[in-house]
Amino acid sequence: MNAEQPRAPRWMAEAGSAVRRAALPGLKAAVRREVSPVLHLRRTQESAAGLGRTAASPWSRLPEGFALLQVQRSHTPGIRDGYRLRGWCGPLKVTCEPGPTRLAAPGVSLGNLRRGDGEFPSEVLRAVLHWSDNQERLADWINRIRARHGADLRLIIWDDTGYELPWELFRLPGEPELGLPGGLLGALVAVSRWTTLHHVDLGLPRDPGAFQGGVLAYLHRDMAHDHIALAPYAPRPHKELTPFLKALDVPADRTGLVYMGCHGEYGHSVTRLQLGGRTWAEFNEEKMDLLRRDHSLVCLNACHSGRFVDNRAQGEEAWRGFAELFLRKGAGGCIVTAGAIGDPEARAMVHRLVTEVTARSWQPLAEKLRAFRAEAVEEFGGLAVIPSVRNDDGEVDAVGQKRVLRLLYAFMFHYYGHPRTPLRLVGHDEGRSIGG
Repeated sequence: MNAEQPRAPRWMAEAGSAVRRAALPGLKAAVRREVSPVLHLRRTQESAAGLGRTAASPWSRLPEGFALLQVQRSHTPGIRDGYRLRGWCGPLKVTCEPGPTRLAAPGVSLGNLRRGDGEFPSEVLRAVLHWSDNQERLADWINRIRARHGADLRLIIWDDTGYELPWELFRLPGEPELGLPGGLLGALVAVSRWTTLHHVDLGLPRDPGAFQGGVLAYLHRDMAHDHIALAPYAPRPHKELTPFLKALDVPADRTGLVYMGCHGEYGHSVTRLQLGGRTWAEFNEEKMDLLRRDHSLVCLNACHSGRFVDNRAQGEEAWRGFAELFLRKGAGGCIVTAGAIGDPEARAMVHRLVTEVTARSWQPLAEKLRAFRAEAVEEFGGLAVIPSVRNDDGEVDAVGQKRVLRLLYAFMFHYYGHPRTPLRLVGHDEGRSIGG
Protein backbone atom coordinates (compact mmCIF):
# COMPACT_ATOMS: atom_id res chain seq x y z
CA MET A 1 0.00 0.00 0.00
CA ASN A 2 1.68 3.11 -1.14
CA ALA A 3 2.02 5.96 1.30
CA GLU A 4 0.93 8.34 -1.41
CA GLN A 5 -1.69 6.89 -3.74
CA PRO A 6 -3.26 8.70 -6.67
CA ARG A 7 -6.94 9.42 -6.53
CA ALA A 8 -9.12 6.37 -7.14
CA PRO A 9 -10.86 6.10 -10.50
CA ARG A 10 -14.43 7.32 -10.70
CA TRP A 11 -15.91 3.83 -10.86
CA MET A 12 -14.32 2.98 -7.52
CA ALA A 13 -15.47 6.18 -5.88
CA GLU A 14 -19.04 5.57 -7.05
CA ALA A 15 -19.21 2.01 -5.81
CA GLY A 16 -20.67 3.29 -2.58
CA SER A 17 -20.81 2.10 0.96
CA ALA A 18 -23.14 -0.75 0.04
CA VAL A 19 -20.27 -2.61 -1.61
CA ARG A 20 -17.94 -1.96 1.31
CA ARG A 21 -20.48 -3.55 3.63
CA ALA A 22 -20.73 -6.65 1.46
CA ALA A 23 -19.62 -9.73 3.30
CA LEU A 24 -16.12 -10.84 2.46
CA PRO A 25 -15.60 -14.52 1.90
CA GLY A 26 -15.19 -16.59 5.03
CA LEU A 27 -13.08 -19.65 5.32
CA LYS A 28 -14.40 -23.13 5.75
CA ALA A 29 -12.35 -25.86 7.25
CA ALA A 30 -10.94 -27.95 4.47
CA VAL A 31 -11.44 -31.69 4.86
CA ARG A 32 -8.58 -33.87 3.78
CA ARG A 33 -7.32 -37.38 4.36
CA GLU A 34 -4.39 -37.83 6.69
CA VAL A 35 -1.14 -38.55 4.90
CA SER A 36 2.32 -39.56 5.97
CA PRO A 37 4.31 -36.64 7.35
CA VAL A 38 6.81 -35.06 4.99
CA LEU A 39 10.12 -34.18 6.50
CA HIS A 40 11.93 -32.40 3.72
CA LEU A 41 11.70 -31.06 0.22
CA ARG A 42 15.28 -29.94 0.28
CA ARG A 43 18.42 -30.52 -1.72
CA THR A 44 21.56 -30.91 0.34
CA GLN A 45 24.33 -30.87 -2.24
CA GLU A 46 22.96 -29.13 -5.32
CA SER A 47 23.12 -25.43 -6.06
CA ALA A 48 19.83 -23.57 -5.62
CA ALA A 49 20.16 -22.19 -9.11
CA GLY A 50 20.73 -25.62 -10.58
CA LEU A 51 17.19 -26.99 -10.69
CA GLY A 52 17.02 -29.18 -13.75
CA ARG A 53 20.75 -29.02 -14.38
CA THR A 54 21.52 -32.69 -13.79
CA ALA A 55 19.82 -36.06 -13.95
CA ALA A 56 20.11 -36.46 -10.16
CA SER A 57 17.26 -34.05 -9.52
CA PRO A 58 15.07 -33.25 -6.52
CA TRP A 59 11.83 -34.04 -8.38
CA SER A 60 12.91 -37.69 -8.54
CA ARG A 61 12.61 -37.69 -4.74
CA LEU A 62 9.34 -35.82 -4.35
CA PRO A 63 7.09 -37.42 -1.71
CA GLU A 64 3.88 -39.07 -2.82
CA GLY A 65 1.22 -36.48 -3.58
CA PHE A 66 3.70 -33.68 -4.29
CA ALA A 67 4.10 -32.07 -7.69
CA LEU A 68 6.63 -29.53 -8.93
CA LEU A 69 6.07 -27.10 -11.80
CA GLN A 70 9.23 -25.33 -12.91
CA VAL A 71 8.88 -22.13 -14.94
CA GLN A 72 12.03 -20.76 -16.54
CA ARG A 73 12.84 -18.02 -18.99
CA SER A 74 14.00 -19.16 -22.38
CA HIS A 75 16.14 -17.45 -24.96
CA THR A 76 15.04 -19.54 -27.91
CA PRO A 77 16.00 -17.79 -31.16
CA GLY A 78 13.04 -16.10 -32.76
CA ILE A 79 10.96 -16.15 -29.57
CA ARG A 80 11.21 -13.06 -27.44
CA ASP A 81 10.54 -13.23 -23.71
CA GLY A 82 9.41 -16.84 -23.79
CA TYR A 83 9.29 -19.37 -20.97
CA ARG A 84 9.47 -23.14 -20.62
CA LEU A 85 7.26 -25.27 -18.37
CA ARG A 86 8.37 -28.56 -16.87
CA GLY A 87 6.30 -30.52 -14.40
CA TRP A 88 6.89 -33.64 -12.34
CA CYS A 89 4.56 -35.71 -10.18
CA GLY A 90 5.71 -39.30 -9.85
CA PRO A 91 5.46 -40.90 -13.30
CA LEU A 92 3.32 -38.04 -14.66
CA LYS A 93 5.46 -35.43 -16.37
CA VAL A 94 4.96 -32.56 -18.77
CA THR A 95 7.23 -30.31 -20.84
CA CYS A 96 5.96 -27.25 -22.70
CA GLU A 97 8.54 -25.51 -24.83
CA PRO A 98 8.50 -21.75 -25.46
CA GLY A 99 6.13 -20.75 -28.21
CA PRO A 100 3.62 -18.17 -29.40
CA THR A 101 1.38 -18.71 -26.34
CA ARG A 102 4.16 -18.98 -23.76
CA LEU A 103 5.46 -15.45 -23.68
CA ALA A 104 5.73 -12.75 -21.06
CA ALA A 105 2.17 -11.56 -20.47
CA PRO A 106 2.17 -8.17 -18.72
CA GLY A 107 -1.57 -7.87 -19.28
CA VAL A 108 -2.30 -10.69 -16.80
CA SER A 109 -0.19 -9.32 -13.94
CA LEU A 110 -2.16 -8.44 -10.81
CA GLY A 111 0.21 -5.51 -10.50
CA ASN A 112 -2.00 -3.88 -13.14
CA LEU A 113 -4.71 -3.32 -10.54
CA ARG A 114 -3.43 0.11 -9.59
CA ARG A 115 -5.61 2.86 -8.27
CA GLY A 116 -6.14 5.80 -10.56
CA ASP A 117 -4.50 4.50 -13.73
CA GLY A 118 -4.95 0.74 -13.44
CA GLU A 119 -6.87 -1.65 -15.65
CA PHE A 120 -10.51 -2.48 -15.00
CA PRO A 121 -10.68 -5.62 -12.81
CA SER A 122 -12.99 -7.44 -15.22
CA GLU A 123 -10.52 -6.91 -18.06
CA VAL A 124 -7.64 -8.26 -15.98
CA LEU A 125 -9.72 -11.32 -15.08
CA ARG A 126 -10.70 -11.90 -18.71
CA ALA A 127 -7.04 -11.57 -19.73
CA VAL A 128 -6.04 -14.19 -17.15
CA LEU A 129 -8.70 -16.62 -18.38
CA HIS A 130 -7.60 -16.12 -21.99
CA TRP A 131 -3.99 -16.79 -21.01
CA SER A 132 -5.07 -19.92 -19.15
CA ASP A 133 -7.06 -21.30 -22.06
CA ASN A 134 -3.91 -21.13 -24.23
CA GLN A 135 -2.09 -23.60 -21.95
CA GLU A 136 -3.94 -26.81 -22.83
CA ARG A 137 -1.05 -29.21 -22.23
CA LEU A 138 -0.37 -27.76 -18.80
CA ALA A 139 -4.06 -27.90 -17.85
CA ASP A 140 -4.21 -31.53 -18.98
CA TRP A 141 -1.20 -32.44 -16.81
CA ILE A 142 -2.64 -30.69 -13.75
CA ASN A 143 -5.94 -32.50 -14.18
CA ARG A 144 -4.15 -35.84 -14.49
CA ILE A 145 -2.29 -35.29 -11.22
CA ARG A 146 -5.51 -34.05 -9.60
CA ALA A 147 -7.20 -37.29 -10.65
CA ARG A 148 -4.27 -39.29 -9.28
CA HIS A 149 -4.00 -37.63 -5.85
CA GLY A 150 -7.30 -35.89 -5.21
CA ALA A 151 -7.40 -33.53 -2.23
CA ASP A 152 -3.95 -34.72 -1.12
CA LEU A 153 -2.22 -33.05 -4.07
CA ARG A 154 0.33 -30.39 -3.13
CA LEU A 155 1.69 -28.32 -6.02
CA ILE A 156 4.90 -26.28 -5.76
CA ILE A 157 5.38 -23.67 -8.48
CA TRP A 158 8.99 -22.58 -8.87
CA ASP A 159 8.83 -19.55 -11.14
CA ASP A 160 12.04 -17.66 -11.86
CA THR A 161 10.80 -15.75 -14.90
CA GLY A 162 9.87 -12.48 -13.22
CA TYR A 163 6.87 -12.32 -15.57
CA GLU A 164 4.35 -12.10 -12.70
CA LEU A 165 2.22 -14.92 -14.11
CA PRO A 166 -0.84 -15.37 -11.84
CA TRP A 167 -0.67 -19.13 -11.33
CA GLU A 168 -3.21 -19.17 -8.51
CA LEU A 169 -5.77 -17.76 -10.99
CA PHE A 170 -4.97 -20.31 -13.72
CA ARG A 171 -8.28 -21.69 -14.99
CA LEU A 172 -8.65 -25.46 -15.25
CA PRO A 173 -11.33 -27.09 -17.39
CA GLY A 174 -13.62 -29.55 -15.70
CA GLU A 175 -13.47 -33.25 -16.54
CA PRO A 176 -16.74 -34.80 -15.30
CA GLU A 177 -15.70 -38.30 -16.38
CA LEU A 178 -12.84 -38.08 -13.88
CA GLY A 179 -14.92 -36.35 -11.24
CA LEU A 180 -12.89 -33.15 -11.59
CA PRO A 181 -14.65 -29.79 -11.31
CA GLY A 182 -13.29 -26.90 -13.31
CA GLY A 183 -12.24 -23.63 -11.74
CA LEU A 184 -9.29 -21.58 -10.60
CA LEU A 185 -6.17 -23.53 -9.65
CA GLY A 186 -5.52 -21.78 -6.34
CA ALA A 187 -9.06 -22.57 -5.16
CA LEU A 188 -8.92 -26.23 -6.23
CA VAL A 189 -5.37 -27.25 -5.24
CA ALA A 190 -3.12 -26.35 -2.31
CA VAL A 191 -0.48 -24.28 -4.11
CA SER A 192 2.77 -22.94 -2.74
CA ARG A 193 5.40 -20.95 -4.59
CA TRP A 194 9.16 -21.01 -4.56
CA THR A 195 12.01 -18.98 -6.01
CA THR A 196 15.75 -19.31 -6.34
CA LEU A 197 17.49 -18.11 -3.17
CA HIS A 198 20.77 -16.57 -4.22
CA HIS A 199 24.02 -17.37 -2.37
CA VAL A 200 22.22 -20.02 -0.29
CA ASP A 201 22.64 -23.78 -0.74
CA LEU A 202 18.91 -24.44 -0.61
CA GLY A 203 16.84 -25.97 -3.34
CA LEU A 204 13.21 -26.87 -2.74
CA PRO A 205 11.61 -25.49 0.44
CA ARG A 206 12.42 -27.25 3.69
CA ASP A 207 9.83 -28.11 6.29
CA PRO A 208 10.56 -26.33 9.59
CA GLY A 209 8.10 -28.69 11.32
CA ALA A 210 5.72 -25.84 12.16
CA PHE A 211 5.86 -22.09 12.39
CA GLN A 212 5.59 -22.15 16.17
CA GLY A 213 5.84 -19.46 18.85
CA GLY A 214 4.74 -15.90 19.43
CA VAL A 215 4.35 -12.94 17.09
CA LEU A 216 6.76 -10.12 16.35
CA ALA A 217 4.84 -7.37 14.61
CA TYR A 218 5.37 -3.94 13.12
CA LEU A 219 2.22 -1.94 12.30
CA HIS A 220 2.26 1.41 10.55
CA ARG A 221 -0.38 3.71 11.97
CA ASP A 222 -2.47 3.26 8.80
CA MET A 223 -2.60 -0.50 9.47
CA ALA A 224 -3.33 -0.32 13.19
CA HIS A 225 -6.57 -2.21 12.51
CA ASP A 226 -4.50 -5.38 11.92
CA HIS A 227 -3.82 -5.48 15.65
CA ILE A 228 -7.34 -6.79 16.25
CA ALA A 229 -6.45 -10.11 14.65
CA LEU A 230 -2.98 -10.24 16.20
CA ALA A 231 -3.94 -9.11 19.72
CA PRO A 232 -4.00 -12.60 21.31
CA TYR A 233 -0.39 -13.11 20.22
CA ALA A 234 1.20 -9.64 19.98
CA PRO A 235 -0.07 -7.39 22.77
CA ARG A 236 2.38 -4.57 21.97
CA PRO A 237 3.25 -4.44 18.28
CA HIS A 238 6.05 -2.11 17.28
CA LYS A 239 4.93 1.25 15.97
CA GLU A 240 8.37 2.21 14.69
CA LEU A 241 10.49 0.26 12.26
CA THR A 242 13.90 0.68 13.94
CA PRO A 243 13.06 -1.17 17.16
CA PHE A 244 11.25 -3.82 15.14
CA LEU A 245 14.37 -4.48 13.07
CA LYS A 246 16.47 -4.52 16.22
CA ALA A 247 14.20 -7.20 17.63
CA LEU A 248 14.80 -9.24 14.46
CA ASP A 249 18.54 -8.98 14.99
CA VAL A 250 18.47 -9.75 18.72
CA PRO A 251 16.01 -12.61 19.14
CA ALA A 252 14.40 -13.30 22.50
CA ASP A 253 11.39 -15.64 22.73
CA ARG A 254 10.67 -18.20 20.05
CA THR A 255 8.71 -16.57 17.24
CA GLY A 256 6.28 -18.29 14.89
CA LEU A 257 5.15 -15.25 12.90
CA VAL A 258 6.89 -12.05 11.86
CA TYR A 259 4.21 -9.65 10.66
CA MET A 260 4.61 -6.33 8.89
CA GLY A 261 1.60 -4.13 8.16
CA CYS A 262 2.88 -1.12 6.28
CA HIS A 263 3.07 0.63 2.92
CA GLY A 264 5.06 -0.88 0.10
CA GLU A 265 6.42 0.61 -3.08
CA TYR A 266 7.49 -0.96 -6.37
CA GLY A 267 9.60 0.17 -9.31
CA HIS A 268 11.54 -1.44 -12.12
CA SER A 269 14.84 -1.40 -10.23
CA VAL A 270 15.77 -2.85 -6.86
CA THR A 271 16.36 0.64 -5.49
CA ARG A 272 12.63 1.33 -5.94
CA LEU A 273 11.51 -1.55 -3.73
CA GLN A 274 10.48 -0.34 -0.29
CA LEU A 275 8.71 -1.57 2.83
CA GLY A 276 7.69 0.95 5.45
CA GLY A 277 9.88 3.58 3.83
CA ARG A 278 13.04 1.41 4.00
CA THR A 279 14.68 0.21 0.82
CA TRP A 280 15.38 -3.37 -0.21
CA ALA A 281 19.11 -2.76 0.27
CA GLU A 282 18.56 -1.44 3.82
CA PHE A 283 16.63 -4.59 4.73
CA ASN A 284 19.30 -6.69 3.05
CA GLU A 285 21.93 -5.29 5.44
CA GLU A 286 20.06 -6.59 8.50
CA LYS A 287 21.20 -9.89 10.02
CA MET A 288 17.74 -11.09 11.09
CA ASP A 289 19.16 -13.72 13.41
CA LEU A 290 15.66 -14.49 14.67
CA LEU A 291 14.68 -15.88 11.28
CA ARG A 292 17.82 -17.95 11.06
CA ARG A 293 17.10 -19.42 14.49
CA ASP A 294 13.31 -19.95 14.39
CA HIS A 295 12.59 -20.19 10.65
CA SER A 296 9.47 -18.13 11.29
CA LEU A 297 6.70 -17.36 8.83
CA VAL A 298 7.01 -13.79 7.50
CA CYS A 299 3.74 -12.12 6.49
CA LEU A 300 4.10 -8.85 4.56
CA ASN A 301 0.79 -7.00 4.48
CA ALA A 302 2.16 -4.38 2.12
CA CYS A 303 1.38 -3.49 -1.47
CA HIS A 304 3.70 -5.06 -4.05
CA SER A 305 5.61 -7.04 -1.39
CA GLY A 306 5.60 -10.14 -3.61
CA ARG A 307 6.95 -8.55 -6.79
CA PHE A 308 10.46 -9.11 -8.16
CA VAL A 309 12.80 -6.97 -10.24
CA ASP A 310 15.68 -7.87 -12.54
CA ASN A 311 18.85 -6.69 -10.77
CA ARG A 312 21.18 -6.50 -13.78
CA ALA A 313 21.54 -2.79 -13.03
CA GLN A 314 23.71 -3.84 -10.08
CA GLY A 315 25.74 -6.29 -12.11
CA GLU A 316 24.05 -9.62 -11.40
CA GLU A 317 21.72 -11.88 -13.31
CA ALA A 318 19.23 -12.34 -10.49
CA TRP A 319 15.65 -11.57 -9.60
CA ARG A 320 15.37 -9.76 -6.30
CA GLY A 321 12.40 -9.03 -4.10
CA PHE A 322 11.30 -9.10 -0.48
CA ALA A 323 10.13 -12.73 -0.60
CA GLU A 324 13.57 -13.86 -1.78
CA LEU A 325 15.25 -11.61 0.81
CA PHE A 326 13.37 -12.90 3.86
CA LEU A 327 13.59 -16.54 2.74
CA ARG A 328 17.32 -16.15 2.17
CA LYS A 329 17.67 -14.64 5.66
CA GLY A 330 16.17 -17.80 7.13
CA ALA A 331 12.38 -17.45 7.09
CA GLY A 332 10.64 -20.80 6.79
CA GLY A 333 7.91 -19.29 4.63
CA CYS A 334 6.59 -15.99 3.38
CA ILE A 335 3.13 -14.60 2.58
CA VAL A 336 3.24 -11.61 0.23
CA THR A 337 0.95 -9.64 -2.05
CA ALA A 338 1.18 -9.54 -5.84
CA GLY A 339 0.16 -5.90 -6.24
CA ALA A 340 -1.63 -2.98 -4.64
CA ILE A 341 -4.66 -3.52 -2.42
CA GLY A 342 -7.05 -0.66 -1.68
CA ASP A 343 -7.12 0.34 1.98
CA PRO A 344 -10.81 -0.34 2.85
CA GLU A 345 -10.74 -3.73 1.16
CA ALA A 346 -7.35 -4.62 2.62
CA ARG A 347 -8.37 -3.94 6.22
CA ALA A 348 -11.35 -6.26 5.99
CA MET A 349 -9.75 -9.00 3.91
CA VAL A 350 -6.40 -9.08 5.70
CA HIS A 351 -8.20 -9.20 9.05
CA ARG A 352 -10.17 -12.20 7.79
CA LEU A 353 -7.04 -13.81 6.34
CA VAL A 354 -4.94 -13.33 9.49
CA THR A 355 -7.76 -14.62 11.68
CA GLU A 356 -8.08 -17.78 9.61
CA VAL A 357 -4.34 -18.30 9.12
CA THR A 358 -3.77 -18.17 12.88
CA ALA A 359 -6.69 -20.53 13.63
CA ARG A 360 -6.83 -24.33 13.27
CA SER A 361 -3.20 -24.97 14.05
CA TRP A 362 -3.24 -28.46 12.54
CA GLN A 363 -4.01 -27.22 9.03
CA PRO A 364 -1.15 -26.37 6.63
CA LEU A 365 -1.00 -22.76 5.45
CA ALA A 366 -1.24 -23.76 1.79
CA GLU A 367 -4.54 -25.50 2.50
CA LYS A 368 -5.89 -22.52 4.46
CA LEU A 369 -5.15 -20.21 1.56
CA ARG A 370 -6.82 -22.64 -0.85
CA ALA A 371 -9.96 -22.60 1.27
CA PHE A 372 -9.80 -18.80 1.51
CA ARG A 373 -9.75 -18.51 -2.28
CA ALA A 374 -12.46 -21.14 -2.72
CA GLU A 375 -14.80 -19.09 -0.54
CA ALA A 376 -14.06 -16.00 -2.63
CA VAL A 377 -14.99 -17.92 -5.79
CA GLU A 378 -18.17 -19.19 -4.17
CA GLU A 379 -19.20 -15.69 -3.17
CA PHE A 380 -18.40 -14.39 -6.64
CA GLY A 381 -20.79 -16.94 -8.08
CA GLY A 382 -18.66 -18.66 -10.70
CA LEU A 383 -16.92 -17.49 -13.85
CA ALA A 384 -19.68 -18.14 -16.37
CA VAL A 385 -20.82 -14.52 -16.21
CA ILE A 386 -18.22 -11.81 -15.59
CA PRO A 387 -19.48 -8.22 -15.19
CA SER A 388 -19.00 -5.95 -18.19
CA VAL A 389 -16.96 -2.79 -17.90
CA ARG A 390 -19.96 -0.58 -18.71
CA ASN A 391 -23.70 -0.77 -18.30
CA ASP A 392 -26.09 -0.21 -21.21
CA ASP A 393 -26.22 3.48 -20.33
CA GLY A 394 -22.49 3.78 -21.00
CA GLU A 395 -21.56 4.29 -17.36
CA VAL A 396 -18.95 2.11 -15.71
CA ASP A 397 -20.49 -0.76 -13.75
CA ALA A 398 -18.86 0.27 -10.48
CA VAL A 399 -20.59 -2.38 -8.38
CA GLY A 400 -19.63 -5.14 -10.82
CA GLN A 401 -16.01 -3.97 -10.96
CA LYS A 402 -15.77 -3.94 -7.18
CA ARG A 403 -17.19 -7.45 -7.11
CA VAL A 404 -14.46 -8.68 -9.47
CA LEU A 405 -11.87 -6.75 -7.49
CA ARG A 406 -12.74 -8.61 -4.28
CA LEU A 407 -12.25 -11.91 -6.11
CA LEU A 408 -8.85 -10.87 -7.45
CA TYR A 409 -7.76 -9.60 -4.04
CA ALA A 410 -8.34 -13.07 -2.57
CA PHE A 411 -5.88 -14.51 -5.12
CA MET A 412 -3.32 -11.76 -4.62
CA PHE A 413 -1.86 -13.34 -1.47
CA HIS A 414 0.95 -15.73 -2.42
CA TYR A 415 2.61 -18.23 -0.10
CA TYR A 416 6.26 -19.20 -0.49
CA GLY A 417 7.18 -22.23 1.56
CA HIS A 418 6.64 -25.91 2.25
CA PRO A 419 3.12 -27.11 1.35
CA ARG A 420 2.58 -29.05 4.57
CA THR A 421 3.79 -26.55 7.19
CA PRO A 422 1.19 -25.29 9.72
CA LEU A 423 1.30 -22.16 11.90
CA ARG A 424 0.99 -22.70 15.65
CA LEU A 425 1.04 -19.44 17.56
CA VAL A 426 1.44 -19.10 21.30
CA GLY A 427 -0.88 -16.70 23.14
CA HIS A 428 0.91 -14.13 25.25
CA ASP A 429 -1.58 -14.27 28.12
CA GLU A 430 -1.04 -17.87 29.23
CA GLY A 431 1.90 -18.96 27.12
CA ARG A 432 -0.31 -21.52 25.46
CA SER A 433 -1.09 -22.52 21.93
CA ILE A 434 -4.16 -20.81 20.51
CA GLY A 435 -6.21 -22.27 17.70
CA GLY A 436 -6.94 -25.82 16.72
